[in-house]
Formats: sequence, structure tokens, C-alpha cells
Amino acid sequence: MGAMSTAADNILASQLAGIRLASPLVVASGIFGPDYAELVPGLPGVGAVITKTITREPRSGNKEPRVVETRAGILNAIGLQNPGVHTFIAREIPKYRRLDIPVIASIAGNTIEDYRTCATLLASLDEVRGIELNVSCPNVKNGVMFGSDACMLEELVGIVKGCMGGKPLIVKLTPNVTDIAVPARAAIDGGANAISLINTLHGMAIDVKTQRPILGNRVGGYSGIGVHPVAVYLVHRCYTAVCRERFIPILGLGGVATAEDALELLLAGATCVGVGTALFRTPNVCATIAAGIATYLRDRCEESVTAIIGKAAV
Repeated sequence: MGAMSTAADNILASQLAGIRLASPLVVASGIFGPDYAELVPGLPGVGAVITKTITREPRSGNKEPRVVETRAGILNAIGLQNPGVHTFIAREIPKYRRLDIPVIASIAGNTIEDYRTCATLLASLDEVRGIELNVSCPNVKNGVMFGSDACMLEELVGIVKGCMGGKPLIVKLTPNVTDIAVPARAAIDGGANAISLINTLHGMAIDVKTQRPILGNRVGGYSGIGVHPVAVYLVHRCYTAVCRERFIPILGLGGVATAEDALELLLAGATCVGVGTALFRTPNVCATIAAGIATYLRDRCEESVTAIIGKAAV
């Protein structure tokens, strides 16, 4: 954890589905590339990183414009642009070897076979400590198909779980459902070792001068500080309705920019906290957030960050 002290390391020590982390902060999918480590040497405050979502075949993504900055976050319609799993393994995975923190690979697909292929290939790599199953991307065709159908989701998770070789499987849920507890329960019944939420919310921006949608895809995924209260609620709902009784950890994310934001998610029931959009503005924000969490814990004489998980879920 770079410049952080040993005392801070101990108090922040966490686990996510058996993956040991020096900090509860995880860089969310879609943000981190190996070159990010050059911007923030040592990645202080970061417990793990999740790769950009990878698919079986290459994807060029949606037409531009793909990103719109709003008053309280970002709308993106990247469309899961990536080189495909085989090229990713050949060209990108070697770059992750220099990192001193766990790497979790995020995967998506249009079919069960797409997911099965990606999971089998990536889970076999020493560099990959676990897989995040992205069934919740709102800006690609069929991006939430599996995540919004409980029966399909349970089947998919069960099949992918069988390809993991014992490594943990984290299922990333969409917030764009009536009750988050339904897909959460389905994912756990299928064999998920952890739940990740929330992914981005559906959003749109319109240029009032042209009177047309700004994004080339018209609709995108909204992230940033504006989604934070929604994330806190859905983590709390998922924790109290399903995960607490099933002893399933939650990676909570959505609008985290300060230590207080992260603490809210931990108190709501998250085991670890994802940081995403805030990194675009402040690349070393995880160091500041981690230091703030450590100070909070010491001021309240808490022995570890795990001691406050779900404290607000009464």
C-alpha cells in the first residue's frame, strides 16, 4: 500500500470472497489500466483492482460521443470496447504482473458460452485472483439481459462457477430492477462468492441547442456522486435481505469520493468499497479515502474495518 503506515495497513486489512486485501478499497471496472500505476506509484490505499470488462470477441464500442460530464457525475456509453479475451491475455495481462495487489478480471458476454469461455481462460491465469461477472452494463445491447432475469442469472452463475477452478466469483448486479434482493438471491443460489453493486444507472443528456441526445448511443450509464444515496440504499437492502444471512460479502460502489462516502457503504453492509468516477478527477483519491477511514476507526477505538460492516443495518 505504498506510503501508508503499518498501523493503517493492519486496521484496514480486509477480505473479499477469500481474497486478502491490505485495504477495503477496490478500483472499479472500467477505470483502471496498467498505466494507471505510473500515475500513482505504489497505488497507495488501493486493496485490489478490477480490469475493464473483457468479452470473448473484440468490441469496437458505441459510436461517439461516448462520455458526457454532468453536474454531479458522468454519463458514459463506451459500449464495452475491448480487444477480446485472447488479445487481452496476450498483450495486457503481462502488464499486470508488476502490480503488488490482487487483480480481478471483469467479463461480459451475449451468451452463456461467451461467459464460459472468458471465465475459463482468465481464471486459469496466476495473475487473476478472481472473476467479476458483469451482467449489468446498461449501454450495450442485451447488457442487462442476464442480470434482470433471476432464472437466467442463476443458471449463468452456476455454469461459470464450474469454470473457475476454485477461484472466487463476484457477480455485479444492475440497479435497474424492481428489487435488488431478487437477482442477489439468484446469484448466490447459483454459487456466487460475492455480490458487487451498484453498476451505473440508466441516464440521458440532451443538447438543448440541437434538441438531440448528446451521446451517440442516446442512452448511457450514469455514475458519480449523484448515484451515491441509491448505492447506499441498495447495498443496505441487499445486505439485510440476503447477504447477511447467507454470509456473502458485498463490494459496494457508487459515487464514492470521500472517506465518509466509503464509510456509509461499509456501515450499510459492504465488506469492501469500489472507487470509480472519482479517480478521473483525483487519481490518488484512494490514499486520501483510506487514510480517512483509518482515522475514523482509530478515533472510535475500532480494532479493524471489519468491525463496522453493517452497523447501520438494524
